[in-house]
Amino acid sequence: MASTTLWHTLPTEMKLAVVDNLDVADARVFSAVDQRTYAACVPILFRDVKLNNHTDLERFLENVPRAYCRHIEVLDLGTEGAARAHADALISLLLASPRLSQFVLRLNGSIHKSVISCFGFLGNLRHLTIRNCAEEEVLPLSERLVVSIAATVPDLRYLSLERISRSTVHAPELVGKYPFVPLVRGDEDIPDHPVLGSELSLPSLLSIPSLRQLTIRDTHLGDPRWSSAPVACRLEVLDLGACTHEPADPNRLAIERIMSAVGPSLSSFSLATALSAPGPDSDSPFAKALSTPLPRLRRLHISPFFPVDEVVDTMAALAGSPIEALSVQCFADDVADACGALEAFLSMRVARGPAFYEKLARIDVSVAGADGDADVTTEDRERATKRLQDFCRDLHLTSKVARPKPRMGDRLRSHSCSF
Repeated sequence: MASTTLWHTLPTEMKLAVVDNLDVADARVFSAVDQRTYAACVPILFRDVKLNNHTDLERFLENVPRAYCRHIEVLDLGTEGAARAHADALISLLLASPRLSQFVLRLNGSIHKSVISCFGFLGNLRHLTIRNCAEEEVLPLSERLVVSIAATVPDLRYLSLERISRSTVHAPELVGKYPFVPLVRGDEDIPDHPVLGSELSLPSLLSIPSLRQLTIRDTHLGDPRWSSAPVACRLEVLDLGACTHEPADPNRLAIERIMSAVGPSLSSFSLATALSAPGPDSDSPFAKALSTPLPRLRRLHISPFFPVDEVVDTMAALAGSPIEALSVQCFADDVADACGALEAFLSMRVARGPAFYEKLARIDVSVAGADGDADVTTEDRERATKRLQDFCRDLHLTSKVARPKPRMGDRLRSHSCSF
């Protein structure tokens, strides 16, 4: 009782400072002391909110005072329908959350177009993730809707998109053509954007001036407008995953096209597909040694879905970039092969002399997925790991190779991994 009395004698600013240093679990326990203490804990209790489905959202709106929503800074929301009622509930929550800075929207297909305008009121929103969790062949999520939402956010810096479907409005050439990429029909009613107008294709994302980081995964990237779209942003980080509906060569060409468009400002890139190998007969901007559209690229990440036998040629294609750090993520049974490929790359570096990757200072290898019944023995991995680290040491490079850890679960589904 005495300690509670002492607590209530503290100035409000001091109470808030104390609560602000608690983690959420401790704040939840502390909030049970009494009503006044609960009120002091409200900002931290509602700072980070996760709602798994529309039912959770409705219960939240029914039971939580609207005034508490002003404390929400991070929101992870799943909703499973395109009905107007689902959109109205989302709009109600977003308009009550002016401090929202990070928003993950997990959809089961599409959502009603009425949500678009409310994103214009989220002046503090910097990070936006939109993910279609449904099978896009059955419940697609239109690029026109997603691009309009992203372009409506006043000061968007980080955008991550997953499993977005092309619209027949912007991709009529894909209709009925192999390899039968899932398409959206009937999205012509998405209203024109005040700046972009009716041009709401994925390449229009480059017209968002504030955008600094762009991630697109499991999405068709073959729109030729990536080469001609106006680039108003200065992207620093790019993470592109291959489209599962396309073969390797179209994926490669699409990713090269996007890299070329944003290359002048790019400092970090996550690569899931091989680039064109250097050669005099190639038209690719990446196929000329010691020349690159990426003059500022300093960090390169290679995802576990990257073909290991293409590492050397791809690194040769990026030789003109001032890369300082290279990280490779692979599955457990690919560790030995990945280390061998990096050894081959370093041997090429030695053979070509000091001008070839002169900025390179660090190489790291990490493991994704389960250890499982790998084809390569632990001894083989250990030998390959030691050879690579010894080679890096001889070249005065920092290196870290993580050991595979057995764990349950399937391999990653996405064809890209965050850098």
